[in-house]
Amino acid sequence: MTEVDVLVVGAGPTGLALAGQLSAFGTQVRLIDRARDRAHESRALAVQPRTLEVLRSLGVTDELVAAGNPAVRVCLHAQGRQRSVPLFDLGLADTAYPYLLLLSQAETERVLGEHLAVAGVDVERGVELVGLEDRAGGGTVAILRHTDGRQELVAARFVVGCDGAHSTVRHLAGIGFEGGTYPQTFVLADLEADGIDGAAAHVFLAEQGMLLFFPLGRPASWRMIVMRPPTDHTPPDAPLTLDEVQTLADTYADRAIHLRDPVWMTNFRLHHRAATRYRAGPVFLAGDAAHIHSPAGAQGMNTGIQDAVNLGWKLAQALRGNAGPALLDSYEAERAPVGRMVLRFTDRAFAVATSTNPVVRFARTRIAPALVPVVLASKLARATAFRTVAELNIGYRHSPLSEQGAGAPRRGPRAGDRLPDAPLPSSDGASTLHQLIARPGWHLLLCGPADAWPATVTARLDRYRLTVHRLTGPVRSAGWAGAGLALRRPGVRGVASLYLVRPDGHVGYRSGDSDLTGLRAYLDRWVGE
Repeated sequence: MTEVDVLVVGAGPTGLALAGQLSAFGTQVRLIDRARDRAHESRALAVQPRTLEVLRSLGVTDELVAAGNPAVRVCLHAQGRQRSVPLFDLGLADTAYPYLLLLSQAETERVLGEHLAVAGVDVERGVELVGLEDRAGGGTVAILRHTDGRQELVAARFVVGCDGAHSTVRHLAGIGFEGGTYPQTFVLADLEADGIDGAAAHVFLAEQGMLLFFPLGRPASWRMIVMRPPTDHTPPDAPLTLDEVQTLADTYADRAIHLRDPVWMTNFRLHHRAATRYRAGPVFLAGDAAHIHSPAGAQGMNTGIQDAVNLGWKLAQALRGNAGPALLDSYEAERAPVGRMVLRFTDRAFAVATSTNPVVRFARTRIAPALVPVVLASKLARATAFRTVAELNIGYRHSPLSEQGAGAPRRGPRAGDRLPDAPLPSSDGASTLHQLIARPGWHLLLCGPADAWPATVTARLDRYRLTVHRLTGPVRSAGWAGAGLALRRPGVRGVASLYLVRPDGHVGYRSGDSDLTGLRAYLDRWVGE
């Protein structure tokens, strides 16, 4: 029997991100996947701003941006008219990534996989989980089957199922998966398409539903998604031909689009389900193993990666022995509400996109194409509309990890909220607040006048696992002016205050008092030495 701290099952984006997070904290991790090769076709096509932020600590975000298209615009086609809506330059001043990054899931997996290889973590392919047993003294014993039929026993402190909608981990852990299947059948194809502008994504709004083309780049120029008409009852497992896909495009499009050279085509159905719980003892679920929904709003892969980032540092801290059970319990307390919110959001968006109700159909084909570009003409309107989709509004104010200390500012993000980004004066080589906290781990921001945090006070924090940053100086100095700009949203106004930032970039504790009693109590409970 071999031993490992964390066994991650499933090497999709969620599993890769989790393994990367665990490796960054020095945790021993094994990553297995029963498939012999990674997927080269992509269901997910976009990376949201918040996902780019949370992956920054792994050092992969710049490569993702370089591989993708951050300057996407959407062309809405309806009633013979075309209107363009940009998905960049969105007026998001508190993030370094104010755009939707169009990037295939296959490319996202490639970048994450190469990062793991450099970090010394192998993706063990052709290895299947076939059993889980409780281990005396804690943890679990995983039974693995290799492609040659050989079985292996692995004693793992924790097992995380990132193995998708048909999760073996979820099944073996006895966790329910509640929800249903949408009645519509869709066609998905990676192919070439002549007759549409390659610099934009295209949405054709028709009476029957919607036809979408996304500029994919690889393995083909375009990803096409179309709903079969309600009268078409083709089973999902039926074979698919290019002529059939061309007929569907002709039905929905208001112009001639010639389809050719398909790389991959399939019929598929969409599901909306959620796990009844995200944890069963030492077993956890993340990504599609915990929640699946329609692709509306490009939420699925992004939500899964953020599950992984939320869970990864908590597992690493628990394995160091300086965290109580409540820290691991907070994973479900924080991420299950997010999963439910995403299910509600995507379900409503899906209903609007596919409804055959005459009123909804009229709004979809007549009102929306004229109204949406007008509403989104200003950056402020685009930013307001985009923030939820971009997942920048996700917060954990009701988490047990979120605590407001004495004298906490009335304005700005509260404990549990994502710390916003902003420019900084040169400090530790960082030019933005998020660069300052990019290193994996907890970060403490000490703010205020130069004399607010004497060394005799902060020396008492040396025993904790923290990276401490001083954003201090004379109120009217250039340095403090820059820090004040960076912390404008947190409400800093030239008085002593502090922000303890979690490894995932959310505020854990904040106070407006230079007394560290409350902070030390928080650190003793959640961070440890």
